[in-house]
Amino acid sequence: MPVKKKKKTARKLKYRKVSFKLTEKQKKLVDRYCKARKTTPTKMMKAAIRDYLSRYSGTLADEDYISENQLKLFDDDWDNAEEQTPAGQDVAKA
Repeated sequence: MPVKKKKKTARKLKYRKVSFKLTEKQKKLVDRYCKARKTTPTKMMKAAIRDYLSRYSGTLADEDYISENQLKLFDDDWDNAEEQTPAGQDVAKA
C-alpha cells in the first residue's frame, strides 16, 4: 500500500484593516477606472499600494534612527558621563 504524503499547510496571512476617505470626485474616478479595466476598487488600490511600496522600498531606513540629542536615561553609564555645557566645554564638578 503506498504511503500517503501529508499536505503542507499554507502559512496563514495576517491582515490589518485600513480605512480612509475619498472625495466624491475621487470616488467617481476610481469607479470609472475600475469599470474600464474590469477590476474592483479593492484590487486596484492594493495593486497601487504594492507598486508604490516596491518602487520606494530601497529608500526606507532599515533601523530606527536615534539622534544624538536623545536622553541617555537607560544607558548603564549615564551617571558617570562628564557633564558638558551647551557650548561643549567641560564643567568643573564641585
